Amino acid sequence: MGCEPRLSEVFLAGLPKMLKVHIANEPSGQWIENSIRFSVGEGNESNAGSGLVFAKLSEVLFVETLRRYINSLPPDQIRLARRRTRPHHWPGSRSSAQEPANHWTVSNLARRIGLSRTRFADRFRHFLGESPIAYLAQWRLKLGAELLQSTDNSVAEVAGAVGYGSEASFNRAFKRQFDCAPAQFRRKRKASLVQQSLESRSHG
Repeated sequence: MGCEPRLSEVFLAGLPKMLKVHIANEPSGQWIENSIRFSVGEGNESNAGSGLVFAKLSEVLFVETLRRYINSLPPDQIRLARRRTRPHHWPGSRSSAQEPANHWTVSNLARRIGLSRTRFADRFRHFLGESPIAYLAQWRLKLGAELLQSTDNSVAEVAGAVGYGSEASFNRAFKRQFDCAPAQFRRKRKASLVQQSLESRSHG
């Protein structure tokens, strides 16, 4: 499995570099073992649709691994792990994620959830590892990158949708984050998806 690291860095930052889970002597352990064996077998076959089955099964196994990892933590760490792996569920981050084009400040985000500005900023940094405004800036760019991939909207339309006042300011911020301009990022990602599709068909 793979992902664009910069689109997933907030999520990935909440995980260790390696996860180890135990599947012996548990009701679903046999299912996991059989699924892994099936995946290995499918990967060596050329059956129609095997690439799609393999991809979906990999996603399920990944989610199950995360569930087991989080549930194996001491109780005082479980809530923190859930907040780090689901950052948009945390108060304040949820508001900015759902309404990225709003003119958000630390003060109006704090008022939205009924905390003082200082307490909100301190708690936000404690749970998510960065300031609310830094998080919002990163989220806007990630959302912009996703819109560039999933829609045919112009760069100017994407910039406005994620809260940038001008296409130029979005271009500058995007290039700092992704090392290329938005239009170039879109071309690269489309070319990559086409290549992945061709590879999947050749293996399926």
